[in-house]
Amino acid sequence: DVAARGLDVDRITHVVNYDIPYDTESYVHRIGRTGRAGRTGDAILFIAPRERKLLGNIEKATKQRVEEMGLPSTEVINNKRISRFKQNITDTLAVEELSFFSQLIEQYQQEHNVSALEIASALAKLVQGDTPLLMQNLPKKAYEKSEDRPFRDRDDRPSREDRPQRGDRDRGDRDRGDRKPKRSFGSGTVEMETFRIEVGHNHGVKPGNIVGAIANETGIDGDHIARIRIEDDYSTVELPAGMPKELIEELKKIRVVGQQLNISRFEDSPFASRRARPEDDAKKVDKSKKRMSSTSRRAKPKAE
Repeated sequence: DVAARGLDVDRITHVVNYDIPYDTESYVHRIGRTGRAGRTGDAILFIAPRERKLLGNIEKATKQRVEEMGLPSTEVINNKRISRFKQNITDTLAVEELSFFSQLIEQYQQEHNVSALEIASALAKLVQGDTPLLMQNLPKKAYEKSEDRPFRDRDDRPSREDRPQRGDRDRGDRDRGDRKPKRSFGSGTVEMETFRIEVGHNHGVKPGNIVGAIANETGIDGDHIARIRIEDDYSTVELPAGMPKELIEELKKIRVVGQQLNISRFEDSPFASRRARPEDDAKKVDKSKKRMSSTSRRAKPKAE
């Protein structure tokens, strides 16, 4: 954010693009912050395999190939962190005046009959705080699908509002009662649920902002983010039903165009009872058209 528009920060060495920009101009402007006054710098870009088409657009606009970097393993990162931790100890011993702290440690050791090694370990933990020194290999997030799926340009497909509900096509004579909308993804279906997020037209949000933020921050596949409806000060979006509480809490903290999503189930929203559901709006419009048509027929004068 600091390297974006409006701030002139000198001597930037790295620009890290946490997610790939949807427009090439923003990317070019952003990475240009490292090349001021004849200096050079590095721009690092995180992308998913399905976003390679967007990467191709950037390479075409900049007329140069973006070099692929190998992601460091957990072991490599942990070894680097340990080396840095040890080096910090060495540097502090070399340049800092430690006599006062040595006296304190000696007093504590005598008062509590604790070894110097245990005291040093406690102090190291105190400095590190709640942030773990070492990384762990974590399992992939729920709903994360194959990353080898090719990226489809959003401009090449109809909007989510216009697409038919694939899960409803071939239900036959099965119960059509209170079932929530389903959509087919590959060989199966995913039950969908409507959620409210606290960002809307007044904040300058666009559907691409919402999809990109949710997909990149939670690992939910873009095809599992549907029917985005943007109102003035909030929006609604369909996501997989039955998401774990931890994932919903993670979604609440995500920020889009500077606004925290504070996601909630639409039926739980205090505004839901005062405002029709998104899918109900279309029904009201349809009923209104029928009433107008009926009125027109009744008002038609008889032929003389």
